[in-house]
Amino acid sequence: MPEGPSIVILKEEVQQFAHQKVIEVSGNSSIDMDRLQGKTILDFKTWGKNFLICFDDFTVKIHLLMFGTYRINERKETQPRLSMIFSNGELNFYTCSIKILEGDLNDYYDWSRDVMNEKWDPKKAKKSLDKIPDEMICDAILDQDIFSGVGNIIKNEVLYRCKIHPESLVGKIPSKDLKNIISECSIYSFEFLDWKKNFELKKHWLAYTKSVCLRCDLPIHKKHTGKRNRRSFFCTNCQKLHK
Repeated sequence: MPEGPSIVILKEEVQQFAHQKVIEVSGNSSIDMDRLQGKTILDFKTWGKNFLICFDDFTVKIHLLMFGTYRINERKETQPRLSMIFSNGELNFYTCSIKILEGDLNDYYDWSRDVMNEKWDPKKAKKSLDKIPDEMICDAILDQDIFSGVGNIIKNEVLYRCKIHPESLVGKIPSKDLKNIISECSIYSFEFLDWKKNFELKKHWLAYTKSVCLRCDLPIHKKHTGKRNRRSFFCTNCQKLHK
């Protein structure tokens, strides 16, 4: 599943279509395609893992799910979920969830929850974490209502950086460590963005998919953790378990 930084890259790549009129629209999505026909795109936005195509009185929300893809000025052999043709090119989305949001986008999204948004509020994230003391930190970090845009790669790398075991309970983690985790979720997301743009993301991974801890020279453990049952990679020697 693409994480927040990848959706930011998508937003940057489609700027050629901002303020362009949709000349032709098609696809196998169940949304009302006629709503888009002849409409002008006002803006592209992101909220975490959601890609947002803004029109005058509604927004098309696209979530790429686990295996979603897009093509700019080219097509795949399979039928797209949504295809939009403009005078200067085309934009196609595949294997994704598409919905129409009516009215003001601000009624749907709290921008202060997005770790890559200029309105990101770490204090609000801390308050949210304080309300779930019995949650494992590996689940809390993936909660999009707290850390919108953070995915499993970022989760693993942040917890390794902060030396916290993924199965630690939120309420047992010292406040300074919790604040460090919150801060790193945003910091790492922007580093992720730069590395991915330069096609060097994987070479910067310290824990994700690794087998040996770089700090301890001991085996990295791989385990599906928490109620979300997502893969965690961690060192039991330097990542402290708070329970």
